Amino acid sequence: MAKPAKSETVPKTMQATFEGIVVITDDFARQHLNEEYATLIRQATAALCRKRPSPLASGKAQTWACGISHAIGMANFLFDSSQDPHISAKDLYSWFGISAGTGQGKSKQVRDLLKITQMDPDWCLPSRVGDNPMAWLVSVNGFIIDARSAPPEVQVRLAAMGLIPYVPDQGPR
Repeated sequence: MAKPAKSETVPKTMQATFEGIVVITDDFARQHLNEEYATLIRQATAALCRKRPSPLASGKAQTWACGISHAIGMANFLFDSSQDPHISAKDLYSWFGISAGTGQGKSKQVRDLLKITQMDPDWCLPSRVGDNPMAWLVSVNGFIIDARSAPPEVQVRLAAMGLIPYVPDQGPR
């Protein structure tokens, strides 16, 4: 699965909206998460700003910040206490001052708009992509295989095509 190019670039008309949400999410990430989460949340916010029309053009920044943070958290098992970092969904909603129903609804909207799923390789924390089995699955002649078991020369070609994150023996670049 090829990763889409991610950036924090937004249209000028959405710059103030982007910055308003990111101030909130960066503060949340600084207090409860880490820089990897902060980056993914900013990239998701920017992706939503680039949608036409952008859903972020209406609604409260605090609500969007909560929904985006929750959506990225769901993709990375943020609510599992065996993970580090982790936070309960209840504590996340509380930090943003949002009800559980509103937070879940906004998160669902974000996940639908960006097609985010659990273990989604496109929204996985970079430090965890090596352990994410979904990042390594490719179809070969109609069969799904784990590219980590493919011959090295095939892995090189798959990585060059963007179908896997990197050549396993060479590590992330």
